[in-house]
Amino acid sequence: MAGEIHDAHSVVATIQPAITLLGLGIGAALVSRACRLNPIVGYLGLGLAIAALGYADDFSGPVVAAMAEAGVMFLLFNLGLHFSLGRIRAEAANIFGFGSLQMLVAGGGFAALFWAIGLPTEFAIIGGFAMGLSSTAVVIGLVRERNQEDCPVGRASQSILIFQDIAAILLLVAAGALGTGGPIAPQLGLAGVKALAAFGIAVIFARYLVGPLFKLIARAGSSEVYTATALFIALAAGWATGVAGLSLTLGAFLGGMAVADSRYRIMVQTEIDAFRGLFLSFFFISVGLSIDPAIIADNWVTVIAAAVGLIVLKCGFNVLAGLANRWSVPGSIQLGFLLGQGSEFALVLFAIPAVAGLVDSEALSILVSAIAISLAVTPLISNVGRKLAGKLRAGPADKKLEGDNAPVVIIGLGPVGRGVADALSYNDIDYLAVDPNAERFETALADGYIVHHADASDPRSWDAIGMGKRKVVVVATNNLNISRELAPLVEDRLPDIERVIGLPGPEALEEFSELGMMPVDVTREGGPERVIDMVFTALDHPRKLPASRLANDEPERAAA
Repeated sequence: MAGEIHDAHSVVATIQPAITLLGLGIGAALVSRACRLNPIVGYLGLGLAIAALGYADDFSGPVVAAMAEAGVMFLLFNLGLHFSLGRIRAEAANIFGFGSLQMLVAGGGFAALFWAIGLPTEFAIIGGFAMGLSSTAVVIGLVRERNQEDCPVGRASQSILIFQDIAAILLLVAAGALGTGGPIAPQLGLAGVKALAAFGIAVIFARYLVGPLFKLIARAGSSEVYTATALFIALAAGWATGVAGLSLTLGAFLGGMAVADSRYRIMVQTEIDAFRGLFLSFFFISVGLSIDPAIIADNWVTVIAAAVGLIVLKCGFNVLAGLANRWSVPGSIQLGFLLGQGSEFALVLFAIPAVAGLVDSEALSILVSAIAISLAVTPLISNVGRKLAGKLRAGPADKKLEGDNAPVVIIGLGPVGRGVADALSYNDIDYLAVDPNAERFETALADGYIVHHADASDPRSWDAIGMGKRKVVVVATNNLNISRELAPLVEDRLPDIERVIGLPGPEALEEFSELGMMPVDVTREGGPERVIDMVFTALDHPRKLPASRLANDEPERAAA
């Protein structure tokens, strides 16, 4: 009996740090969201606060360490789930062209800087290219929040992030080779051969085993079996590469990649998401715990300077890469500022003992703190780039109206109007958009849309817009009052033009149908897509979908 009590106390003592961190992590996440910050910042801050209070050693047990390692594995597994080979083939030019150029300029720039200030060559290379990476979680969140998924800046940022994910895997392989000791070149070569073999096994598994396995599980009709299978693939794949002398995270990535092209990916991702977020919080808290608060307190000026330097250099390198890729100055600025932060993968790399041991703890603590600050201020920095790009794009007016010969005019560039514009651009159909809202006009202009600041509800502007020569007019203001003003004017003056209107609800569908328009309730599921399809029907033009949509492969990847 006494032994059982002792065992119970032992179990409680073992799991208590994990339970305490879990509760504190929930609070940190809630505070971060309230402050409009990424939870990563909250977790890092929580770890640093615990260390500052002198309780870091209380949370250094094996359970917390194992959960932190599992968090990184699930991060890479989730990344692999969105690493569709079909999508990579479809967007290969942008991914391997623009993506590799950005990493060469930004990663190479930081590597040269680290080497110039006297850091070891191994750290200069691995650490420098790690600093060239941007935050997938933060950038994808901003792109989605701003409805930029299909605009040029949004698509380019997603392509670059895909290449950065590939680069992160290679850096993890290099870091693993570094930890074996001895000459780095032979070790890296051997690790590369093993990684290629593991990749080949993952492709074979994906092609011949994933489908039958999940078909069998689907017939069982048990969500618990789905969950267990997803966990098994993530953990077992990591274990397999660990046994082969590679990193656990590489295996987890390949396990996710094996499921990426499967029709069961969505179900697996749904089951794994909760575990990924839970365990990943432990990793970022552990990173915060590893920072010496005394170093930060004594070097807070250096920390702020390092953060500012990181952001300025990263934005500058990204802008240079955009210009080298023949992007316009405004587009390069907006993209450069959007990707101008550090990465969660850099934190993963700097937490690897073989990498961390190359530099003193003070320099590493300052670097990690600078990355955390850059993540926190990303929305502010990207907004600066967006507004600057908008002002540069506005410039002097063209002698000829941009979009003068476009068959489609879009009134209002909210989410629905942007969706129509994105679909037309992807299908190489010209359009002209007008928007009377100054803020919406400026952000759309910054994002690269062909838009002019005009009030289409005023018929005096129609001659300048060239309404009479258009084939289709799309009213996407999402404002019922403006739509009511426009509808009779369009019906009276432009009776031969096809008129599609997106309505913010079902109440006025009959009213606008009687006015000769094609109304769609955009608040219903599939409503925005219905508007787009009606535009292509009116143009008598078959609609070609982006490869990512055909593959049912959403751009969200590795959101922490």
